[in-house]
Amino acid sequence: MPPLRFRKVKISDERYEAAGVFDVNNDGRLDIVCGAWWYPGPDFARRCPVGPVRAEGEYFDDFSTIPIDVNGDGFLDFVTGGWWGGNLRWRENPKGDPAKEWAEHEIGKCGNVETTRAWDLDGDGRLEIVPNTPNHPQKAYKLVLDSAGRGKGAFREFVLYDGKLGHGLGFGDIDGDGRGELVCRHGWLKPPPGNPLSGPWELVRAFDLGSASVPIIVADVNGDGVNDLIVGQAHGYGLDWWEQRRNGGRSEWVKHPIDPFNSQYHDMWWGDLDGDGKPELVTGKRYRAHCGRDPGEYDPYGLYYFKWTGEGFAKQIVDYGPNDAAKGCGIFFQVADLRGTGRLDIVAPGKDGLCVFFNEGTA
Repeated sequence: MPPLRFRKVKISDERYEAAGVFDVNNDGRLDIVCGAWWYPGPDFARRCPVGPVRAEGEYFDDFSTIPIDVNGDGFLDFVTGGWWGGNLRWRENPKGDPAKEWAEHEIGKCGNVETTRAWDLDGDGRLEIVPNTPNHPQKAYKLVLDSAGRGKGAFREFVLYDGKLGHGLGFGDIDGDGRGELVCRHGWLKPPPGNPLSGPWELVRAFDLGSASVPIIVADVNGDGVNDLIVGQAHGYGLDWWEQRRNGGRSEWVKHPIDPFNSQYHDMWWGDLDGDGKPELVTGKRYRAHCGRDPGEYDPYGLYYFKWTGEGFAKQIVDYGPNDAAKGCGIFFQVADLRGTGRLDIVAPGKDGLCVFFNEGTA
């Protein structure tokens, strides 16, 4: 099918690197939450306070925006964390009041947070909060519910692996046993028998993914019935898919390049962007990921989607150019139907500002 057309709209020059999309005020419209502000939909032209965010040089200590009703009041709050605070926090939605700031509460001390994701680790239909803490033990946090199934404003902490896993984290069924594993730089963590949260996870060493993206995507890329990996280099050049081949019950991994010529692929999304029933890969460069110290830091910036052709990935440009004209995608971007058109749009935060790329369909 023809490439998608996108209309770029700058929402803010603010330099926060994480954005969330959810209905803040329960008016049935999606809003954008990014750093110290939220922007009511559908035009996102007005900004309302969330509250101050700790600044550290070019960074803000705010590397995720995961919506969840933590306190059970019917309004979505969000979970964040960052490198310098060494903890996870949730910010309390003031019931959609556009004039009030969101109170901040600590969830738990987990060490330096690269970024955070939410996955259903134990298969009960509820998402656990899972931070990537490269230099600290791997933990997960589960919301505590009351007797009516509402959040009680607290989380239970689980230590999954008492060691350092490095940069990068993903989740999916690697070994085909029907249970999810956590994928890390050197292999994957296999849950214990029974309840995955009942004990420590075992590290199965299998490869070296380098400065891997968060997430590492677990998906059956080539349709052979076995899950593969899609990995960006968050702090260097390269975007690859790692084909899993089964040999006598053992997994062998073959690395295939997708885009070796661009750097700082830190965040990725895998889903049906163009509505053809098949998933695409959406990703782009993180602007000044290490403030000028990464390979390719001063190369052109871009946001892309990649279509699987049956033999490889075809690259389609959403935005591309010098850093004063083009846009990257931050550390925690979003793909969502912001206008109810049936087409998925892209919300791209970053040190290069906050933009929305409205999906206008094919030509």
